[in-house]
Amino acid sequence: MPHRDEPCTSGILTLIGFGANVGNPTQDAEGNCREAVGILRQLKGFRLLATSALYRTEPIGYTNQPWFINGVVLGETVLSPRDLLRALLDVEKTFGRVRTTRWGPRPLDLDIIFYGNLVMDSKDLVIPHPRAHERRFVLEPAYEVCPDYVHPVLGVSVRELLHRPEVQAQDVQRWKSL
Repeated sequence: MPHRDEPCTSGILTLIGFGANVGNPTQDAEGNCREAVGILRQLKGFRLLATSALYRTEPIGYTNQPWFINGVVLGETVLSPRDLLRALLDVEKTFGRVRTTRWGPRPLDLDIIFYGNLVMDSKDLVIPHPRAHERRFVLEPAYEVCPDYVHPVLGVSVRELLHRPEVQAQDVQRWKSL
């Protein structure tokens, strides 16, 4: 696991979403989220600037599973998008994440939501996250840490995306401070 050796300066502003709805043998989903944020805080090449509260979120797609706990962290990074993705996948693996069922239960999910104003669409990585603009469980916590950030494809701020009726119709509950 990489650790931060020195402060990250003049990096790219990056928003990372996190979520979990099952624990592992040692802690519950909330504990997984809290520990993951602690790991991100120590990640080499990444400096954590702000964290959102934790939110309880109704599952989307596959609904026969526990509600999720979600949030975001805002940071700056000197890692390339692919290096950041690799680091996030490594963190997920430490929590026992195995990708089986799309939108299924998971001990930890980490997604790159925004990476500066980069627009990237490759087989293994799409930035900005392709569904973030439709998901209240991403937009609600993002509003806490970067409400005026403008989506680089849609040209609309997080604040405006959050207030769309179809987004507001989703059941997301602010739960606890992180």
